[in-house]
Amino acid sequence: MLRAGTAVTCLACRSLLSPRMGLRVGVPVQKLHPLSRAIHHRYSNANTQRTPHRTAARHFTSLSRLPPRTYKYRYGGQGGHGYQQHRTFWAVRLAARLLKLRYVVLGSAVGGGYTAKKTYEDWKDSLPDLSEYSWVVPDFVWELSEQIDLDKLASAFPDLPDAEELAKLIPDLEKIGENFTFLKGLLSTGMSLVSEVNGASGLRLLLETPTDAALKAPEAPVAAAATAATTAASAESAGSADKQYKKQASDKEKIDQLQEELLRTQMKYQRMLERLEKENKDLRKVVLQKDDKGIHQRKVKVISKKSLIDLYSEVLDILSDYDSNYNTQDHLPRVVVVGDQSAGKTSVLEMIAQARIFPRGSGEMMTRSPVKVTLSEGPHHVAMFKDSSREFDLTKEEDLAALRHEIELRMRKSVRDGQTVSTETISLSVKGPGIQRMVLVDLPGVISTVTAGMAADTKETIFSLSKAYMANPNAIILCIQDGSVDAERSIVTDLVSQMDPQGKRTIFVLTKVDLAEKNLSSPSRIQQIIEGKLFPMKALGYFAVVTGKGSSSESIDSIKDYEEDFFQASRLLRDGMLKAHQVTTKNLSLAVSDCFWKMVRESVEQQADAFKASRFNLETEWKNNYPRLRELDRNELFEKAKNEILDEVISLSQVTPKHWESILQKKLWERVSTHVIENIYLPAAQTMDSGTFNTTVDIKLKQWTDKQLPHKALEVAWETLQEEFARFMAEYKGKDTDDIFDKLKEAVKDESIKRHKWNERAMDSLRVIQHNALEDRSITDKPQWDAAIQFMEETLQSRLKDTESVITDMVGPDWKQRWMHWTNRTGDQHIRNETKNELERLLKLQEDHTAYLANDEVTTVRKNLEARGVEVDPVLIKDTWHQLYRRHFLQKALAHCNLCRRGFYYYQRHFVDSELECNDIVLFWRIQRMLAITANTLRQQLTNTEVRRLEKNVKEVLEDFGEDTEKKTQLITGRRVQLAEDLKKVREIQEKLEAFIEALHKEK
Repeated sequence: MLRAGTAVTCLACRSLLSPRMGLRVGVPVQKLHPLSRAIHHRYSNANTQRTPHRTAARHFTSLSRLPPRTYKYRYGGQGGHGYQQHRTFWAVRLAARLLKLRYVVLGSAVGGGYTAKKTYEDWKDSLPDLSEYSWVVPDFVWELSEQIDLDKLASAFPDLPDAEELAKLIPDLEKIGENFTFLKGLLSTGMSLVSEVNGASGLRLLLETPTDAALKAPEAPVAAAATAATTAASAESAGSADKQYKKQASDKEKIDQLQEELLRTQMKYQRMLERLEKENKDLRKVVLQKDDKGIHQRKVKVISKKSLIDLYSEVLDILSDYDSNYNTQDHLPRVVVVGDQSAGKTSVLEMIAQARIFPRGSGEMMTRSPVKVTLSEGPHHVAMFKDSSREFDLTKEEDLAALRHEIELRMRKSVRDGQTVSTETISLSVKGPGIQRMVLVDLPGVISTVTAGMAADTKETIFSLSKAYMANPNAIILCIQDGSVDAERSIVTDLVSQMDPQGKRTIFVLTKVDLAEKNLSSPSRIQQIIEGKLFPMKALGYFAVVTGKGSSSESIDSIKDYEEDFFQASRLLRDGMLKAHQVTTKNLSLAVSDCFWKMVRESVEQQADAFKASRFNLETEWKNNYPRLRELDRNELFEKAKNEILDEVISLSQVTPKHWESILQKKLWERVSTHVIENIYLPAAQTMDSGTFNTTVDIKLKQWTDKQLPHKALEVAWETLQEEFARFMAEYKGKDTDDIFDKLKEAVKDESIKRHKWNERAMDSLRVIQHNALEDRSITDKPQWDAAIQFMEETLQSRLKDTESVITDMVGPDWKQRWMHWTNRTGDQHIRNETKNELERLLKLQEDHTAYLANDEVTTVRKNLEARGVEVDPVLIKDTWHQLYRRHFLQKALAHCNLCRRGFYYYQRHFVDSELECNDIVLFWRIQRMLAITANTLRQQLTNTEVRRLEKNVKEVLEDFGEDTEKKTQLITGRRVQLAEDLKKVREIQEKLEAFIEALHKEK
């Protein structure tokens, strides 16, 4: 390009400018047309500055500034007459100095020129090669340079053409303006398209709302989409200068082309993203495995993501069992999955968990109770129940089958008799590489009709259960709708609309889209559903998913491939009815996880404050009502009661042998004395001689020993052990114990006694010992003889006293009691009294009468009573005779005991040459000796075996009660216990929440 002088350039520019611009001669160069400035005034500037060469010489030469010079005045001084003389020769001095400076100026010019040239070459070499980036400049710019003929323009300068001739060489500015306007419109159309597909990368899936966006789309994929749109716009603008472009393609065709290009770009980035995520998943798995093998430093320094979700899940588990009287409700977020029966809820959950973990059925109700699933990241794909230590390997089909079977068993077990669904929650945790962290609750499907085999209240129970979970203002509602059925048949949408009218926490999921696209004649209906225009229900986001072909044998990987292939080929996505971020369960999982953690961060601190206030209220109530008692919850109280009960059992081993034997002997005789007197002694005493007496006694003792005596002895021993156990518990209770344990101690005692079984071999050995004791008739000394007589007298006197009491009740009060207490006899008592008097006269006449009345004697007595006007029944006569004869016999036996006190001498001689026979004394001695030996045997068995077995039974019962929460709740009750329980749970919840909040802040 030729250069022209400043004057020529100014004249040329004045000629080029249009008169409409109103330019005058005095206009500065800055206000000229940019094209004119670029050509003619390249080095002109409004401000007076040095040229680049002079500037470089000034900076890089050592002669650019002269050193200061000291002036001397001829007359010495700085004023006066010398000053006038200095002014006189100023022209001469100036000329001399200019002559001296010519050499300096010449050297500076040479050095500065060399330096400027070298600097310019260095700067030019350092510039990058911009030829590779020529595509950045639109094509119309290069066309613009081609339209401007600079050579012709420069050749016109020497001739100084007029303005009209020079203006012909300038390009048409109006045409260039039209090109700029078209380019601007085209770019605005592309950017509006980009704004429509904002968030289409698949990483951020819910669009922002004007008030509060639930999720934000990432910037990198959108930038990629914008770049693609800009590139397409640049390509389209290549021929924009031609006016025929507008005739060839309409605006709609341009948008379709851009949309197809954008879709291809999205699919490309989606595949790249999946590949990167797969690599990231493998790397994270390796890292997590290294953590499991021994890298524990990270656990000390920072809580990992897995630990964070585990902390949150523990808080939810505690809250599920918490029942506060202070109305501190559980408002912590969780994802509540609701939907119509067979809408695909379970399939969606399995796709999010990446495993087929739930039992499946063909149309029947399979989800019978809420299932809380905690999803977290881990090195291995495993599942585990909250109350079990077993891990199910989800990569093995046998473990998956076992897990499904266990879930089904737990659901059926939780359902009570007569019910179809249960409110009891089953807690399950699933860990694996790449799983999004969240907590989901799968609820039973909503039904419209109760079918055969269901409880009558099944529909209402499911509705109330779903409402209870959705009533939580921080719960995220995952509404599942079956896309293969008519939308008008949906029940769950109305239910969700009632609980979340504004749709601020609802995510709508349309399942079985493949069947919907195949069956529906108008695919735009699916678009209406996804856009939220078909249902009155509002939602935070809308998604469309495909959960397989309906076969229970499909694997998760095959379902994912099928879903991806379907949406790639679906016209719903190709025609723009669905957006890329609204499809696939993977995008749904990412969106739900982001929304879940957003809700957690917004609400968890508020919940912590609520429980802090509840804790203060509970602590205040405890201080006011139980100021001197420790805050022991039900488990701590049970442990305290357990120690007391075990101490009481141990105290049994401290009972002395003498005490055991005394109690056992006394109780055993009380148990068998009636049988001995009525069935052995009295029948034998009716015999006429000693031989018959001894024979009868031996036979009856043998029968008694073989059949009844050992059993009676063991019963007595077991009852004695129980009574002593209860006595020690009662004595321990009086020593400043808590009456809150009474029900528990009683239950433990009863259950321990119920479980205790005496050693069967002990009965056989005891039978032999008792039989040998009764066979012995030898009384070795006089004290034993006297002890036997005393034992017999005490027994007979006790029986005589009982008999007298029976007779008194039969005949009524005597004359003394009637006069003293103003009582009278009844008619029956009067008859019995008359019968007694008649029978006593008979006994006086025949003192040796037998134990039974003959029939003629009964008739005689009845006739005698009738003669006195007393009508009496023969049965009444015999009953009265039995008691009278019993008293008469006991009185004679006591008299005989007194006679036998001096009979030991005759006993030693076997009663030879003596009319005194004391065989009954020998019988009672044999009974007494048997009692002593039996008591000693039982005492040994008690102290050596049974007490220890009882202690073992008590420990087992306590362990069983300790594991049974319902049992402890029934046996340890009261406001004090409930208050301590609430305090413990509130503190535990608050501590867990604070730990979770701290970990959450660290993760931020």
